[in-house]
Amino acid sequence: MIISISRHNFDAEVKNSKKPVVIDVFATWCGPCQHMEPSYEELAQELGSKYTFGKLNIDEARDIAVEFGIMSVPTFLFLKNGELVGQEVGYMSKEQLKEKITSHLD
Repeated sequence: MIISISRHNFDAEVKNSKKPVVIDVFATWCGPCQHMEPSYEELAQELGSKYTFGKLNIDEARDIAVEFGIMSVPTFLFLKNGELVGQEVGYMSKEQLKEKITSHLD
């Protein structure tokens, strides 16, 4: 399951999550974001028991994007215990993203 992240649920779903969190920061107008969506959804199904997966629309939650210094999309945020432990920018294959998730969060 992928959670839609907003300012309203950020603390509950991200900062207070009992599992490490992966957030896909995207925009509806972003071609690479759209191409990555199926891979992200597959990884959420495969790894959802170990990690929380979220999506954050940069146009709807610009304040959170600014807080994390996000300058382009797609950007992936990796958080443990509510703290940012890694950030990756740009398109990548499903295998590359899976490797980034495990390297940042395991």
